[in-house]
Amino acid sequence: MTKLYTLYKDLSTIVPNPPPNSILSHSLLQHPRLKAILFLFAAGQELSEHTASIPAVIHILEGECDLKVGGDKYRLQSGAWLFMEAQTPHTLVAHTNVRMLLLMLPDPLVQEDGE
Repeated sequence: MTKLYTLYKDLSTIVPNPPPNSILSHSLLQHPRLKAILFLFAAGQELSEHTASIPAVIHILEGECDLKVGGDKYRLQSGAWLFMEAQTPHTLVAHTNVRMLLLMLPDPLVQEDGE
């Protein structure tokens, strides 16, 4: 029988702490309605400004970072949660090692190839 669910008992054990000067990512789920990716940023690492083509949620699980989103800048710590619409410019700078869960919310009615 195929499982009807996906369970991760502890996301902190999925990927170890990142090596210095690195950003690691691990895909947790690929589903027509949800893409879940675990990111680990070593202290000092940053993502340059970019946008996503679909709405997304950023959840800071561990660490401290600056997040600039839509022109506003925030100092975030573990527990912070943000929803942003598609095409919202954002950037992240990690002050400590940061573990972040990114949830991307594709429209199930729009096919990947644009048809």
